[in-house]
Amino acid sequence: MIVALDVPDARSAAALTAQLEKTCQWFKVGLELFIAAGPSVVLPLVARGHSVFLDLKLHDIPNTVAAAVRSAASLGVRMVTLHAAGGPVMLAAARAALDDFENPPELLAVTVLTSMDEHQLGATGIPRSPAQQVELLAGMGLAAGVKGFVCSPKEVSALRSLTGPAGVLVVPGIRPIGAAIGDQKRIATPADALRQGASYLVVGRPITQAPDPAEAAEAILKEMAEALEPAST
Repeated sequence: MIVALDVPDARSAAALTAQLEKTCQWFKVGLELFIAAGPSVVLPLVARGHSVFLDLKLHDIPNTVAAAVRSAASLGVRMVTLHAAGGPVMLAAARAALDDFENPPELLAVTVLTSMDEHQLGATGIPRSPAQQVELLAGMGLAAGVKGFVCSPKEVSALRSLTGPAGVLVVPGIRPIGAAIGDQKRIATPADALRQGASYLVVGRPITQAPDPAEAAEAILKEMAEALEPAST
């Protein structure tokens, strides 16, 4: 499980991490926190032995994205996102940018945001369903040498078939039973996402906005563990 540190400043991130670090190893630093606090917010997380998922969804010309990926790798993050919609040349440049790193982060190509449904895609001029667009972008990413993807729970099974066991599938839009959906469109419970083939689950508000974040995290981890237990005969 990756906890999304979707908070407005470094102090809030440090306070939340302190509540969760005995339970959680992985933390996501996204746009809100990174823009507010800068790269320096990553360093104490790495120094304390945490694994950082840097979710900036890079999308620019190939040279700029390649340079940004190298900078992210130098921070010691373990995963970094870029938009698959940037195209095959951009994706290939980002992958090549990590060739000189001994222990590079996993590149994750974002396919279709979990807040997007067919109507939202159509409004941007894309005539395909989210599932069709996800598979198209994932196939393009694989051809460019990218083996990790961010997708909604609804597309995990199809992408697992496409990538095979070596693919790294990071899945946001995770909502435990009874949790508020918020602005997400394509969601699943932790158990369902794991059973479909997810590698990592990204959980934000169900933990960060809970009265007791540590207790909420432990409950989700328990649900995940139960989902992975072999079925009794």
